Amino acid sequence: MNLAGMKTILAIDQSTSATKAVLFDTQGKVLARVAREHKQIYPSPGWVEHNPEEIWENTVYVSRELKATHPEAFKELLCVSITNQRETVVVFEKGTGRPLYNALVWQCRRGQAICERLKQAGYDEILRRKTGLAIDTYFSAPKLRWLIENEREISDALKSGRALIGTIDAYLIYRLTKCKVFATDFTNASRTLLLNVVNLQWDKELCEMFKVPLASLPEVRESACTFGETDIDGILSHPVPICGVMGDSQAALFAQQCYQPGTGKATFGTGTSILVNIGSEFRLSRSGAVTALAWVLDKEPTYAFEGLINYSAATIEWLRNQLSLINSAAEVEALATEVPDNGGVYLVPAFTGLNAPYNAPLARAAILGMTPATRRSHIVRAALEAIAYQIRDVIEMMESEGNLKLSVLNCDGGPTKNRFLMQFVADIVGLELLVSELAEASALGAAMNGMLGLGIYPDIKSLEAIKVSGTIYRRKMDSVAADRLYAGWLDAVARLIK
Repeated sequence: MNLAGMKTILAIDQSTSATKAVLFDTQGKVLARVAREHKQIYPSPGWVEHNPEEIWENTVYVSRELKATHPEAFKELLCVSITNQRETVVVFEKGTGRPLYNALVWQCRRGQAICERLKQAGYDEILRRKTGLAIDTYFSAPKLRWLIENEREISDALKSGRALIGTIDAYLIYRLTKCKVFATDFTNASRTLLLNVVNLQWDKELCEMFKVPLASLPEVRESACTFGETDIDGILSHPVPICGVMGDSQAALFAQQCYQPGTGKATFGTGTSILVNIGSEFRLSRSGAVTALAWVLDKEPTYAFEGLINYSAATIEWLRNQLSLINSAAEVEALATEVPDNGGVYLVPAFTGLNAPYNAPLARAAILGMTPATRRSHIVRAALEAIAYQIRDVIEMMESEGNLKLSVLNCDGGPTKNRFLMQFVADIVGLELLVSELAEASALGAAMNGMLGLGIYPDIKSLEAIKVSGTIYRRKMDSVAADRLYAGWLDAVARLIK
């Protein structure tokens, strides 16, 4: 493809497992992509960290590699957009961007005791009404309080003003702009438990609750705003604007064009996030879903109910990295279909607890129902099936609100390439799945915000001109058989959380 003269957008997609650079044209078509994994660090059981310096180096690396293969496209680069793993938080040095501690990843449970103390003190309802979220160490603030209470150097650096706090987007923006811009977007800020999502401001009471200095937090901007300029550490011949910044799950909702209340999507990745647009009015779920800030556009917020699944593709990585049952994720579909069913085996991936509807942070993973006939294929199949059961958990939880009834679930993310998994989800959940052919939906959502901010598209309605094709999956399994399998899952979970 001759890309000379073609206007392009570079989207940096910094996920839990890797950093990708994705090159789009202004019609939302992927022109090229490069990815590089980073190390998962497990200092103690339930603790998860990333090396922020490695993430920064990988951001530069994938951008350089993409430019090396598509130099003409980079000459026409309009902007850099960013989408990222949410809730993961970094403390870094003011003026240099040097990380002062490893990033505390959203999966990390080290703030659990802090969450329990706050719940016992009766703070959960205050937090829900201000943030839409639950007191859970999944979010940034409990991990930050743990860091402040347990690492004296970090506490001192924050008190003296020498340190800054940011989610991954804010950290990358700071590095990309050579420490000139310290800012985040509303979608990422809303995942910290420190932003009031009703008045759209950092909340002094919440910051005091988690011992976070208000002055250490970034400026909050709309996703379609400009966040300074960058030459990506000298890779570009001239600076371009950073425009279009959004947390990965909200970015996927945006890319799937779920702009109307009642439309929803599931992003399959390390975990799975299910989001359903509920409109511009903030309201709380009665059944355990959190209320997410989907985006803010022209000062108008859009909210969504969200169900969070911690372990989806991460379970497959666990089979590979920890148990050595597989050599690569590409093997799992073939292995799962080697056997006609799960053989009575259920894998409950509660490695860091179970979120709503169970709200069991202390639950731990287990494989149940094994017999002498159990094979590797049964365990691999059970790992995939667990993703579908958890999605049904979340969908039923949301629909129990009484005014939500989904008929179609938009799906995206790398694991959607697994045809067995997608068909099994359709069978168990009983919804029509519209599976995007574009694995980089989060990157596209960020790029679409960039194009909106640059005026390439005048408004959100005009973005509907960007079309992404997909595959439709419908239920094939008898509903009685699907319900029987799901009942087995519920029984397996009940054994863990008695």
